[in-house]
Amino acid sequence: MRLEPRDHVSLAMAIAGPILAVLAAMAICSLLILWSGSSITEAYVLLFKGALGSRFAISETLTRTTVLILTGLAAAVAFRAKLWNIGGEGQLYMGACAATMLGTGFLEWSPYLLVPTLFLAGALAGGLLLLVPTLLKTHLKVDEVVTTLLLNFIILLLVNYLVFGPWKDPMAMGWPQAAPIIDQGLLPILLAKTRLHAGFLVALASAFGIWVLMRFTVWGYEIRAVGANPEAARFAGVPVNRTIIRTALISGGLAGMAGVCELIGLKGYLTLDLSPGFGYTGIVVAMLAGLHPLGVILSAFFVAVVFNGADSMSRALSVSNYIAEVITAVSLLTVLVSMLLTRYRIRWK
Repeated sequence: MRLEPRDHVSLAMAIAGPILAVLAAMAICSLLILWSGSSITEAYVLLFKGALGSRFAISETLTRTTVLILTGLAAAVAFRAKLWNIGGEGQLYMGACAATMLGTGFLEWSPYLLVPTLFLAGALAGGLLLLVPTLLKTHLKVDEVVTTLLLNFIILLLVNYLVFGPWKDPMAMGWPQAAPIIDQGLLPILLAKTRLHAGFLVALASAFGIWVLMRFTVWGYEIRAVGANPEAARFAGVPVNRTIIRTALISGGLAGMAGVCELIGLKGYLTLDLSPGFGYTGIVVAMLAGLHPLGVILSAFFVAVVFNGADSMSRALSVSNYIAEVITAVSLLTVLVSMLLTRYRIRWK
């Protein structure tokens, strides 16, 4: 058996591959539902009903989709240039820290100035954080997988120190949290009596902007060229190190914006549980989307549906809500297999 590259991949095949892969993952995970003694049909009906069965459920799903779009874009952009950014979680918290520093009263501007400033500060903080391991990679050949991963723990320890120490809100009844963001710095709610905020529109605009950048600009071409073959790109005149550094700033900036979204859209104040792992889940979102910026929107929505629906399903049946993580992981594996079979055909000798 050998793999032979396909001469042409049709649009129908490229679209059908991930869809069939996700359906296959759902079928595989049905075995775990059977093992728990529950009905497969009832479990999946409850899952989708819990995520999409009401106005409130849809709003909660879209709220979780918002942050996953941004962390998914952060991973997708970096991976396109073969920059293995595993530090989205730390960059998310770094963006939230920057927004907390400026948004708790240091700047008392109108919302039209303060909100964009908080996003800009969060993006800058996240980008600069990723710049450190990127410079180690480009100048000293240090593996960025290790450095970005370890930076996550350093930033979490920093946040822990801040919310228990100098930034602790004296009005929080002893709870470890920073002072709240002032009203001018909070995002408006899109749907009344829900938590869906304007960050959802920011995430959609970011996905479209990254697609335009990657598809129609010189910077996007250089990022794709470096990711495809850095030596060939260097021979063609592409500044490889500069492109990787530029990619790091964009990727870290998107993850930092995710932290700002969670802070000024949902929580309103910095805490240690601001993210339950959105930075890591963003990697799964990016891979499910095949690193395509617009595909990230759909994959983020799918992951949000699975996680929100699993919580509702577990309350009604004897199926643990950890089934959401299993479905997401198996979906990633099946999508990777579908990508392989889409690009290559199997030849039997």
